[in-house]
Amino acid sequence: MTTMRSLVADTLGEPSEVLHVRARPIPEPGPGEVRIRVVAVPVHASDLHTIRGRYGFTPEFPAIPGIESVGVIDEIGSGTAGLSVGQRVVTIGVTGTWQEYVVAEAERVLPVPAGMSDSTAAQILTNPLTAVILTGAELDVRPGEWLLQTAAGSTVGQLVIQLGAHVGFKTLNVVRRRSAVEDILALGGTAVICTQDEDLRERVADITGRDGVSKAIDCVGGQVGADVSRALAPHGELVVYGALSTHRQTDPDKLAIPIFARSLIYETKTVRGFWLFRWITETPKDRMDAAIDRTLTLADSGVLRVPEGQPIPLEKFSDAIYLAEAPEHGGKPLLVFEQ
Repeated sequence: MTTMRSLVADTLGEPSEVLHVRARPIPEPGPGEVRIRVVAVPVHASDLHTIRGRYGFTPEFPAIPGIESVGVIDEIGSGTAGLSVGQRVVTIGVTGTWQEYVVAEAERVLPVPAGMSDSTAAQILTNPLTAVILTGAELDVRPGEWLLQTAAGSTVGQLVIQLGAHVGFKTLNVVRRRSAVEDILALGGTAVICTQDEDLRERVADITGRDGVSKAIDCVGGQVGADVSRALAPHGELVVYGALSTHRQTDPDKLAIPIFARSLIYETKTVRGFWLFRWITETPKDRMDAAIDRTLTLADSGVLRVPEGQPIPLEKFSDAIYLAEAPEHGGKPLLVFEQ
C-alpha cells in the first residue's frame, strides 16, 4: 500500500462543502521522526473554524485539519531514541492529523498509559490540558477559593469542576439553560447560575458574599464575558479562552467583549487571553512536559474523566462535522480509521 486516505479542505469555506476524502502518498519519517498509523482523531469546533477562516491561524490550502491524534508507531526514522514500533502514542502540537498516517518529530510524541482508552487519549490534550493550565499555571486557584466559569456544561467546564473537587476549590458555574443546572450540581459543581432566568452579576454577589470572586475563566465572550468581568471583585482576573457567542458571526465589529471601562479601571481588574496552540509553541519544554504529565496522570488515575467520544468512520465525516457543533450532541465526535 502506497497511498492513504486523508480528509482535505480544498479551500476556505464551510467544512461540509469544502472537505473531501482524498488518496495521498503515505509519508516517510526522516531522521528523528516517527510515522504513526492513526487510530482516532477528535473533531473540535476549532478545527471547523480554522477551515472557515475564523480561528487564530489560517492554513495554506488545500489543507488537512486536525490538532490531536492517537495511534500506533509503525516506522521509526534514523537517530530516533526512546520510542518503538508498535507503541501507542498521542501527538503534541502536530497539525494535519485527519489522515491515516502522520509523521511527527519524536519530541512531539508521547506514549499513552496502558489502561487509557483510545477515546480518552485522542482527546487528552485540547480540553483536559486546557483545564489543567487554566486552573493551575494561569490562575493558580487554591483550595477554598471560588472560580467563576462560563459554559460549565462544556467539556472543559466539566473537567474544571472535577479539578475543583480534587484540588478543593469551589466552582461557580454559569449555564444558559435551566435543564443543565441539575447535571452541573450532580457532577460536583458548588453552585450554578442560569442566565436563562437569573442575573449573573446579582447571583455572583448573592452566592459569594462580601469577599466576592476574584478568579474567572470565560469561553463565551460577548455580553456574558462582559458580565463576568463586572461581577469580579476588585483586583480580579478573567482569562478568556474562547468566544462561543461569536462563532456564527461574520461581522468583525461583533467579535467583541464589551468591557465596562469604569469597572476595569477603578477596580484594577485584569482581562487576558489564553490560546492553547500558542501556549504549546511558546512554553519552555520542561514546563510543557510537566503540565502534560500532570494531565495524563490525572486522567489515568480517574480524577479527570473525559466523556467517551462517538466513533465515526472517516467516510461519514459529514456526521462528525454536524455533531461537533450540535447542541447537547453528547460525546466528542471521533473520526476513526478502520484498517
